[in-house]
Amino acid sequence: MSPSMKAVTPDISGGDKPMKAIVQRGYGPPDRVFALGDIARPAVGADDALVRLRATSVNTPDWVGAVGMPYILRLQFGLWTPATPVRGSDIAGIVEAVGTNVTDLEPGDEVFGSTWDSTASTQHGTFAEYTVAPAGQLILKPAELTFEEAAASVMSGITALAAMRDAGQAGPGKQVLINGASGGVGTLAVQIAKTLGAQVTGVCSSRNIEFVQSLGADHVIDYAQEDFTRRTHRYDVILDNVLNHPPTVTARLLTPGGTLIPNSIGEARGVLGSMPRIGRAMLMMRWGSTDVRTVTCVPNRDNLRALATLLVSGDIKVIIEKAYPLADAAAAVTHMMSHRARGKVVITL
Repeated sequence: MSPSMKAVTPDISGGDKPMKAIVQRGYGPPDRVFALGDIARPAVGADDALVRLRATSVNTPDWVGAVGMPYILRLQFGLWTPATPVRGSDIAGIVEAVGTNVTDLEPGDEVFGSTWDSTASTQHGTFAEYTVAPAGQLILKPAELTFEEAAASVMSGITALAAMRDAGQAGPGKQVLINGASGGVGTLAVQIAKTLGAQVTGVCSSRNIEFVQSLGADHVIDYAQEDFTRRTHRYDVILDNVLNHPPTVTARLLTPGGTLIPNSIGEARGVLGSMPRIGRAMLMMRWGSTDVRTVTCVPNRDNLRALATLLVSGDIKVIIEKAYPLADAAAAVTHMMSHRARGKVVITL
């Protein structure tokens, strides 16, 4: 890195240094509970990096965390107000400072990665000018990727990798069905499964048929015209990003030994939402009748590098439907909540 590109390392205690952020106060529609304001920059721990964000993206935990439904999730997010008042987890930006234990990143590095930790009740959000992430969840951003592409790829891409490469072990000779093939995870899962050599069937709306075909899907089912669960064709892997059918019904389409991967909370309503359906899916696994695998986004460096390799090679691409400025984050999350976005919704800074 040339000296001219290096940023001056600020006081990494965070302290009273201000930044713009979208702050959530209470639960409800994003345009009612989100507000652009000034808050202190987060402090940097010994193993962390402070990143000046250039882009982030909207994921399911962001809109679920905004509306606070299903209510059971408030046990994690906070009962009356969110424990983490800034939403977002995907990172693409420039390192501003590093902790004392970080030796492989330095100010001025262009990086991408995530603050996401599925086991943590609080974490730093990314709907802000700056965020802090563990250095082990950041890698150098390939020059071939824009900040928007890098940010949009992280949670959806790693989740799709976990589903197709790990849980489903998609490969030559495997028949894969992806319900919700036009969404953020679905678009990347279609491409990853094809790259691994599988035959892919996507389920989507009428308007997205040609779009999903353009991603490489061998067959596409229009859910408005056909209930895919009534098919006689059998699949080795089913990734269900929608959960609009009981898992016992969807599992009937599996080949003997096939794998069902539920990856949705369904509709965010009521006390439990679709948790009972996920619970029934896991009981099917316990009873030994169906191989059910859940997937978790684990944004470690191995997964980030695998994702970057696929993106740089051109084997997969990130589909970005629309980018919003930070001030319009409420509109970005509302767009995601419509469940009609093709691919990803991005926030730029």
